[in-house]
Formats: sequence, structure tokens, C-alpha cells
Amino acid sequence: CNMVRLLEGMVKRSFSTGSVDRPRVRHSDANSEILLTRQHQEFLEDRKRMSKKVQAIYLWWHKPVIDQELLQSLPNLKVIANSGVGMDHLDLKLVASFGVKMANAPRAVSSSTADTGMALLLASARRLVEGYHIAMSSGMEYSEADFLGVEVTGATLGIIGMGSIGYKIALRAKAFEMNILYHNRTRRKEQEEQAVGTTYCEKIDGLLQRADFVMVVVSLTPQTHKLIGKREMELMKPTATLINISRGAVVDQEALVTALQTGVIRAAALDVTHPEPLPRDHTLLKLKNVIITPHLGIKTDKATYMITEEAVENILAALNGLPIPSEVLPS
Repeated sequence: CNMVRLLEGMVKRSFSTGSVDRPRVRHSDANSEILLTRQHQEFLEDRKRMSKKVQAIYLWWHKPVIDQELLQSLPNLKVIANSGVGMDHLDLKLVASFGVKMANAPRAVSSSTADTGMALLLASARRLVEGYHIAMSSGMEYSEADFLGVEVTGATLGIIGMGSIGYKIALRAKAFEMNILYHNRTRRKEQEEQAVGTTYCEKIDGLLQRADFVMVVVSLTPQTHKLIGKREMELMKPTATLINISRGAVVDQEALVTALQTGVIRAAALDVTHPEPLPRDHTLLKLKNVIITPHLGIKTDKATYMITEEAVENILAALNGLPIPSEVLPS
């Protein structure tokens, strides 16, 4: 695939510079290998020959699957580089127990994911998907006078999770003259808050009660699993919209279905679900007050290239004994 060729080209160019004797990614006579999705099949077919060569794995869309069997078969593995921020598909403690470093790509994905979050907010607020279907319908003559959305300018946005993605969402929301609240494990510096005009909510409940739009931007951990459930949705305004661009399991989907059906909240816009994709008969797919996109968060041409660049940077650092720029620790 194009992604594999892109990564191979980057690694070859990076390894060919400098005076250090660095390994090259080649299938025939490489001193070591970076295990890519395409090479994974080759590895499975000739595990004995290749197992000692592999020093790095690049994960693209959670492939290849990292389990104990694979880790045991790679005695010289030094680093696993992930193509994105979320690491919930990896058993971090298991990987670390084999002495393998891990890295993600937070710098590359923050802007594109923030764009996706704002796109979902705007599409839901102005009912763009419903409007599209009306405009394309065979009987369309005019738009009903009561086909109304909600105003974004001056509305209150509550951001749950103010990491690099959450902060860039705040920057975009400021341009829409929104009032911005945020909840995070650790509070941002005062100058960072002032730069985007945001107010810190120490307790998530206060944010939920005040926000017109609630956007979830957290990593999936045991602590954030079903972070937004029945209780949290009942704290939200009946006119509020829930937007999830983190992981599907962060939201209790059954509670969300009930909240949308009974008017506990106005609408939801989801770039992530659990599972992905949802079963075709899932109730969420039948509700008009839901927008669902197929995990588009990072999917732009520029972000894809930047993710691969960041992965290569992390891999090169690990193979050369240098600090890994985006290292993820098992804790």
C-alpha cells in the first residue's frame, strides 16, 4: 500500500544519512527489519529467518496485533511505534515486560482530529446531514420554516480532556466566539487558559451542567471507560449535544441511545463507536438526532504523512539509543 512505501522510503532516506552504520529496510539482506503490515505476512511465512532481524514495529490502524506470542518471537525488538495517539489496543505493561519501548504520534494528529471535532459540532448544530437528505429528496420544493438548528456563536463548549487535541479545539472554538469550559486531570497554565479564553472546571459535573456542546477528547483507560454514562447525560442540558472523538467505549452507548430517544439530550455526533463499525441493526444508526462518521479523525493526506514522519523519528531514536520524542510509558 502507499503507506508502506511511504514509510519504507522515509526509513531508507533517514538511515542513509550520517556516519552511523544504520540498518536498512530491505527484504533480502537487511541487517534488521521494521515490521510493517505488508511484511507481517512475510514474517509469518518465514518466522525463523526473520525473527532475529526485526528491531522495530510500525503499527498502522492497530496492525499487526501485538500479543505475547509475537513479542516472544522477536528477541531483538526494541520499539513499537504507533500511528496515532490512542494506545488502548496495546497491553503496555506486557510490551514493557519484554524491554520494548513504545511511542505514539501526538504532534501529527492533533490538528486533523481537532478539525474533525469542530466539523461534527457544526454539522450537528446546523443539522447538515438532515438538510442534505432533504435537499436531495425527489419531492423537495422548499425548506420547512421550522427546520431549525442551534446557534454556535455565543454557545458554551465543554471540553473533557485538554491535551494537545483539546487545546486546539479550544483555539478553533474561540474563533467561533464560543464560551469555553474544560475539565482535565491537571489544570493548564494560566497563560494557556487566557490565550484561548477558557475556564477550568475542577469537577466534570459543573461542565456538564453548563455546556451546550460537550466534546469528549480523552484517552481510553480503565478510568475513562464509560466516563459518560446515564448519570452524566442526565446532568447535561436537554438542549445539549454530545460529541465524541476519543474512543467509543468512553461513552455508555446504551445510555446514549436512551438519552437521545427520551430527550435527555438534544443530539450526538460520534466519530467513534464501540465496536467499529456498529452492527447494521444498531439503534444508533436509526436515530435522526445522531451523526456517525467512520473514525475520520486523523484521515487527511497531510496528517497521514506527518504520522509516518513522527513514527520514523521515534524508531530512529530508539534504534540509535537516543531519547524517544513521543515515548509512552506503561504507567
